[in-house]
This record gives sequence, structure tokens and C-alpha cells, in this order.
Amino acid sequence: MSAAELPGTAVPAPPPGMVVTGRYDEGPGYRINRPAGASSWLLTWTTDGSGLLRQGTVETTARAGDLVVLAPGVPHSYAVGPGARRWRFWWTHCQVRPHWIPWLAPRVLGDGVYAVGTPDGTRARIEAAFHRVLADSRWTGTGAPPAPAADDDPVAVAHGSAARELALCALEEVVLLATAGAHPAAPGGDAGDERVRRAEELIAADPAAPHTVRSLAARVALSPSRFAHLFTARTGVPPMRALREARLRHAARLLESSDLTVERVAAASGFPSPFHFNRVFRERYGVPPGAYRSGERL
Repeated sequence: MSAAELPGTAVPAPPPGMVVTGRYDEGPGYRINRPAGASSWLLTWTTDGSGLLRQGTVETTARAGDLVVLAPGVPHSYAVGPGARRWRFWWTHCQVRPHWIPWLAPRVLGDGVYAVGTPDGTRARIEAAFHRVLADSRWTGTGAPPAPAADDDPVAVAHGSAARELALCALEEVVLLATAGAHPAAPGGDAGDERVRRAEELIAADPAAPHTVRSLAARVALSPSRFAHLFTARTGVPPMRALREARLRHAARLLESSDLTVERVAAASGFPSPFHFNRVFRERYGVPPGAYRSGERL
């Protein structure tokens, strides 16, 4: 049975670009079904009981200490594990940082499902990191970020780029701690990985540049087809989608930190058409650029 065939009410995922995190303690009968998948990545880390996660044709059971990551765009569902009395777990919806993908890649099960069993010695620190994700998501960007507290609301949404980036830093610690023992990095790394990382650096250094698959491939000495294949396999997204995401992140930072007009923000972020920029920005952040600047964010 595929995830799309599961019965039950479909539950929408958060809009793309957001960082939404929470901790749940659910009993039998709890189930989330997304026949169209999600536009963001979903990371779950189980602390007690068990959960059953399905994505596409892949099914995996998560028990205490298991990190399960679901890539976007594939039908999925998850529920309390069969026969389990509870499923206590942390979860986060976000757009993962591209360099996390090679860390997760050795534990891929297929259909965008990654499963990692975390060593006992790292679990207390992973738990603490998830508490920081929850607390940092509430940061307003001024003053000190809030300290984690046991009585925090179980769900938080990061508003503003500062809170999103700080929450992602704590989440990066989770991914690194979980995967560090799974695949020791070879000195120098794989040549394909190095070329993909170089392309990512080129995009990050100047997202507004007129990059194309062909131009990026030429910079890393690969054919366009080979480059596109390697980039997608190692990051989980095609090169031009990664470029668009980088441009949108750059635009969001400019809207938050400058007085440039929306048209100039669009041009400075690599979008020659303000109309196109408004459309894709709204798809990504849930509001048009002007409303985003005014603080009307989801």
C-alpha cells in the first residue's frame, strides 16, 4: 500500500519556507495523511514508544532514538506504531540546508525516506538541541533568544530570518549528531560531492548572478546532464530549484533589513520580472513581498 492510498482525512503541511517545530505525545488512533506530500522536509525524532511512517512505497518504524527524515513532494503518512501505546516524538518542518543531504544519504531507504538510529550517548544532547529549536523559533530577533523551558507551548513557528536561521543551527546539530557515526567522511571526499559543494558555494556567494545549469556545470568541469544528475542526487533538489530558493532567501533578508523597493529587491535577488518575483515569493512565504516586509508573515 502506498502512502497515498491510506484512508483518513488529509492534513495540510505548513507552507514552504517556514520552520515549524513541536513535540507530541500521541496515543493509538493518531494519524496524519498527506496524499500530495509536503512542500517542506519533515524531520521526526522519537523519544518513546513507536511510530509508523510511510512515504511513497517505503515504510519504516521509528522507535526511541530513531531520526526519520522525509523529503518533500512524495505522498506520505505517519501514525502511532501498531500495538504501541504511545508515540512521543519531536518534529520539524523546514527547508533543509543543502549540505545536510550528504550526511543523510547513506541512510536512504528510497522514495526520499532517510532513517538513522542515534547512539545512546548522543540522545541527551539531541533532546537538548530540539528544545533549542523550539525556543529559538520564538525569537523576535531582538534581545537574547528565549531559554528552553519545560512548560513551553509544544509547537512554535519561526518568524523572521534570524529566528529561522538560529533554529536551523540547532537542527543542524541534531542531524550531525545523528549521522556522524553512520558514515565517516573519507579524506578529500568524493569528487562528485566536491563539485556539487563547489556549485552550492557559487550559488550562495552570488544568488543574483545569471546562473544556469550549463554555466554552473562549466564552472565545476562537468557536462550539464551529469552535473544536474549529481546535484539532484546529492542535495535532493534540482540545481535551478536550489538557485530559486537561494534567491528567495536573499530577497527575504533584503526585505527585512533594507529600505529597497520591492522592484529593486527583486532585481538584486536575480528576478528580472517583479511580477514573477511576487508570485514565487508568495508561493514560498505565504504572503506577497510588501506584506512580508510589514510583518504579515505566516
